[in-house]
Order: sequence, then structure tokens, then C-alpha cells
Amino acid sequence: MSFNTSSRQLSKTDEAPEDVPSQEVTPLDAPAPGDTVQTSEAETPEVSAAEAKAPETEAAEAKAPEAEAPEAKAPEAEAPEAKAPEAPETETPEATTDPEPKAPEAKDPEPETPEAEASQTETSQTEASETETPETESPEAEAPDADAPEGEVEAPEQAAAAPDPAVSDADTPTAPRPRRWRRVWGGWREKYPVAARVLAWTTTAVALAVVVVALLMPTQADKVRLAAFVRLPVEAIFGAALLIVLPRKPRIAVAAFAGLGLGALTVVNFLDIGFNEYLGRGFNVVLDWSLFSDAQGYLQDTFGKGGALGIAALAVTLVIAVLALTTLSVIRLGNLAARHTETATRTTLVLAIAWVTCAALGVQYAAGIPIASEHTMQALQFKAEQVQRTLQDEAEFAKIAKKDNFANTPPDQLLTGLRGKDMMITFIESYGRSAIEDPVMAPGVDATLTAENKKLTDAGFAAKSGWLTSATYGGSSWLGHSTFMSGLWISNQQRYRTVTAGERLTLPGAFKKTGAWDTVGVMPGVQKAWPEQNFYGIDKLYDSHKLGYKGPKFSWSTMPDQYALTAFERLVHSKKHDKPLMSTIILTSSHQPWAPIPELVPQDQVGDGSIYNAIEKAGKKPADIITDSTKSKQEYGKSIQYSVSSLINYLVKYGNKNTVLIFLGDHQPIARVSGNHASRDVPVSIVAKDPKVLDKIAAWNWADGLQPKQDTPVWKMNAFRDRFLTAYGSTPAP
Repeated sequence: MSFNTSSRQLSKTDEAPEDVPSQEVTPLDAPAPGDTVQTSEAETPEVSAAEAKAPETEAAEAKAPEAEAPEAKAPEAEAPEAKAPEAPETETPEATTDPEPKAPEAKDPEPETPEAEASQTETSQTEASETETPETESPEAEAPDADAPEGEVEAPEQAAAAPDPAVSDADTPTAPRPRRWRRVWGGWREKYPVAARVLAWTTTAVALAVVVVALLMPTQADKVRLAAFVRLPVEAIFGAALLIVLPRKPRIAVAAFAGLGLGALTVVNFLDIGFNEYLGRGFNVVLDWSLFSDAQGYLQDTFGKGGALGIAALAVTLVIAVLALTTLSVIRLGNLAARHTETATRTTLVLAIAWVTCAALGVQYAAGIPIASEHTMQALQFKAEQVQRTLQDEAEFAKIAKKDNFANTPPDQLLTGLRGKDMMITFIESYGRSAIEDPVMAPGVDATLTAENKKLTDAGFAAKSGWLTSATYGGSSWLGHSTFMSGLWISNQQRYRTVTAGERLTLPGAFKKTGAWDTVGVMPGVQKAWPEQNFYGIDKLYDSHKLGYKGPKFSWSTMPDQYALTAFERLVHSKKHDKPLMSTIILTSSHQPWAPIPELVPQDQVGDGSIYNAIEKAGKKPADIITDSTKSKQEYGKSIQYSVSSLINYLVKYGNKNTVLIFLGDHQPIARVSGNHASRDVPVSIVAKDPKVLDKIAAWNWADGLQPKQDTPVWKMNAFRDRFLTAYGSTPAP
């Protein structure tokens, strides 16, 4: 029963109890301290609580009309009507002190039935409601009045005119309660409105920054600058226009899909930055996934198993975080645009006009940085074209690999100008042009080359040097090795698999084909099965497990170069042979991270490598230099000096008049050392005692000595095989 309804019944009320002040009555479910809650069945033995409350409330309102004003929540004040069973038990002393026994007069069976049934039906619900909101109950609604018989008859009519909320709640489904976090968040916002607004603005700003950075992120580290991120991305304008017009569910679905796509593109952008930094090219989404196992092995050799696992776990966590962050950011911005449609529409229109204007006028912050950006669309287009080119390249390269100018050359017409010579083809890891020309590294390396060339001259050797452009950069050494020895441009893993699965004639294979040489391989970097041995035409392979090394690893390098060459002499070269040797040797001490670096020791103390334990412990750690470009350059230069000195010392000590050495770098070091946009050139030298050997390449115009000049001719690395075979007496026969 509402107070408004009761007010309309005042004309039918004869009198109101004078001993019950309506403004001081205590609510039923919250007795004042010190009051005694008692049950008084004797006073009202047969009167239902619902019947008694109706006339009592009317009388209380008649007595104190001024109390109606504060009771603005009428439905809540009616809640005590439904608490029939508890009404007698929770009456206060003030509500039960009426001296006149009016209860028997209030017993009317007919009006009792509807009120009692309603109260019995909703007892449990109203109890819960009263417990949660006791402050909304009206003390006036509980004042007893036994002197209003007309009110008893009118109670059912009032219930019909203004239904009790407790009864109506039983017929109407209850709205689901909000989740706990929503209730907590809502309460926090009400309690701290300023902080809530600041947090909301900050979150929106972060979401906007995440989307803009993801859309405009360059793919090369040297291009990451502020100007690159203060442009207008056309993709954001189109995306905002789409999200504004979509209904809620499609909008959230599209925003989530777009956010995931943007996150995936961001991850690929990070991979592009890393690959450009280490390999001088972007990430190939078709071919480069297989390189992650090699990267894991490199990390394990450099930082240990625990460190490698930690880095891998961090990388996975970052990928998940990027995907989640971009998705949530796009969804938030989409919802914000939907809540403020008019403002979002105007802003989008203004930005679209600005973008078109800047694009038409060619406005730029600086050369190559236009304000009107299409970076993401161009990146997607480039990746799509890259995938298409990669798939097409496989078939095209298979055709190219079948064409070989020396495939059918008879054995007796191959390498006639080198018969009887002990051949050595040696790769020095990461030996690039930057080692000779970079101002930080060049002084030390050039001094070493000069000193080692003097040793050669004093020992009766001579050298000529030139430049070759490698098919790889910063890593993937096997691509450089296969390019040099196969005469094909092996620039990716797919081409490598294709060529090594075929029967292409390699340089070692050409020597083997003649039947005049035994072929061996010394490869301390090979730590597992190596099926490419057959492709290269190597009869016997000495990998890291067969060289007898008992010393420590130097980061990725399994053993020092000096030891590997000493083991080659002990196990192979010093032995008696019926034929000359064609030896392929791959040195590894100059492999990144260039810490620690071995030191040269007296030749008679090399032994089984145990002498290197103290050297390795005293050396620098990878963490000491890996993040410092200058320190990395310095240590890289020292590693090249060590490798070149180890090789020349071996040649001077164990070489003879029939020894011919070809040594070169496989690729440039990473960009952090060689510099951004450095060339892919590597030095190559041919050393021999027999002057006829060098006379045959006089037309190449290579520089004398171990150091090529700046104007020395530069060839692509895959061109060397055919030029070498031709210069030394091989007859082409495709």
C-alpha cells in the first residue's frame, strides 16, 4: 500500500491514535538500541498483520501528514506490508501499547484472504528486500490503528487499485544482478568520480596510441623516429567510419577481428625489424619459420639452456600481450565512437578531408615521410606479393638449377691447371667488407692483414684479393657456402633445400669428379647429422664430435680456430695420401656474439684444448657487449684478427710449394656491427707459392696481398665457381 493511496483514504478514517507519534516509530526490521522485541499474540490473537497494517498506516498518515514529504520512494515503503508472519514479532513497544482492544473488531474474513495470501507468497522475497534496504522503510506504515473499521474493508480495494510491489514482483521476472566486477567498478566510480574519469581518459589515450603505433610502425630500426608516428593513417579513418555505422554485435566482432589482425601485423613488423637487423632483409612469412630452431640453438649456446628458455618464454608472452592489447584497443575505440556517434562522425570526416588534401599535395614531414600514410596497406601488399614471388620462385629456381655449364665436362678436362696441388677452401665466419673499411674495426684488422701478408711473403707465398657479394647477410652462413661452391644464387632456405636435394656440381665435387683428389671437410660448427655432405662431394667429414676437442665452448663456437686447424693437421693433412687433398674448412671463432674470444697459444701447447679453459673464463661475457654497438664492433674486429692470424700461421707452418689456399668471408656481420645499409661484400683471397697459380687469374684484376682495394672489382658470389673452373683449365660442357 502506498502513502498516496492512504492519503486518499483519510476522509474515511474516524480517528487516529493519539499515543503513537508517527515520526518516532522504529522500523520493524531494525529496532532501535535498547528496545525489546516481543511477540504479543494475546493482543491480536486472530488478526493478520497485513489487515492490521492497512488501517494503522492510514491513521498514522492522518495524524502526521507532514511525514509524507520525505517518503519519496513509495514502493519501498510498502514492502513491510508483505511481511505478514513477522509483523507481530517485530513490533516495537510503541506500536503495541494501544490500551483499547480493537483487534477483535478488525477481524474480517473477507478482506483478510487476499492480503494474507499475498503476504504468505512473498514472505521470503520481502525479507531479503528489507534486509538489504532497511533505511527505506517508513516507520509511519507500522503504526497500529484499531479504530478504523472502514479501512479494513477498503484494504482489498486499495490493493487492487495500487498493487503491492511484493506481489507484482512475483509476477514479473527479476532482472539479473550485475556481475561482481561491474558492481565493484560501479561503486568505485561513484566513490572516486575524478579518478575514474582520469583512468577512462588515460585508457582511451593508450588505446589510441597502441592503434596508431601499430599502423605506422616501420620495419627497420633506423627508421623508427617520432615523425613516423605523427601521420594520418588512412586505415584508421576507414576503420572508424565502418565501426560507427555497425550495430553493437557486428561492431564488436569486426573490431575484435581487426584488432587481432593488427596485432599479428605488429608481430610481423617486429620480426621484420629483427631480421633486417641481423640478416639484412625482412621476415619471409613462407620460408623463415624454420630459422627459429636455429635461433633457439644460438641462444642456448650463447646464454645457456635456462637463458634460452627464459628468452623464448618472454617472446611468447610478448606476442600474446601484443595480440590482446591491439584487440582490446580497437574494441574500446569502436565502442567509444558508437557512444559518441555525432562527434566521431565529424572527427572522421575532418580527418578524411585532411588526409585527401595532404595526399593530393604531397605534404611531407621529411623526405620519404608523407603525412598521409598508407603504411599498413603497403605492408600488406608487400607481404602478399612476397608470398606470391616465393611460391613462383620455387618452380623457376628448379629450372635454373638444372642448367650447369660444367655438368657434362669429362673428368680429364676439369681443373687441369691445379693437378697435384693441395687445395684448401676456408670460410672465415662473418668476415665482411666492414672489417676492412669501418673506422672502428679497420685499424686493427688492416694492421693484422698487413702483418700476416708479410709473414706470407717471408715464407715464399703470394696472394691476390678481391670482393664477392654474398647471397646472405648477418647470418645463415650455409647460404653463402652453397652460393660460393654451387655457382647458384642461394638466397633463401627454399632454394637451399632445392639445390642440396639435386646433383649440382660443386667446387669440392668438381675436384672429386676428376679422381685426382681426396675430399675432406673440417666443420667444427656441424653438431648434428649433415646430409649435405654428399651434395658437396665430401668423402670424409670431421665435425665437432670428431676433432677430439676437450676444452670449453666459446659461446656459439664449439672450439677455437687454432685448435680446429691443428686437429686438421694431426688427423688429416699430416697423414700420407696417394692423392692430393681438397679440404673444405669452416672456421667459427668470429661467429657472433664475439665474447669470449680465444687467444693464440704456442702451437706445441694446443693439445686437446684444455688450455683454453682459463682463457674462456677470463674472457668477456656476451651480456657485456651484446647491447653496445661500439663494444660489439671492437670485439668483432678482434675475432677477425684472431681467425686470420690462426689461418696464416697454419699455412706458414704447414704449407708447401703445392699448397693453394682460397679463403673468404661467408657474409657481413649484423647491422649493429657493419652499419645500416652496409653492402653485402666480403673479401676473398687466393694464396699460393707457385706463381703460375696466381698468373692464371691475372685478368681478374684483383689486388696484390690479403687486402682488396676499394676499387677492386666486385663479383656476385655465385659467379666465382664458373670463373674459377674456367681459369684453371676446365672446359664447359652444358
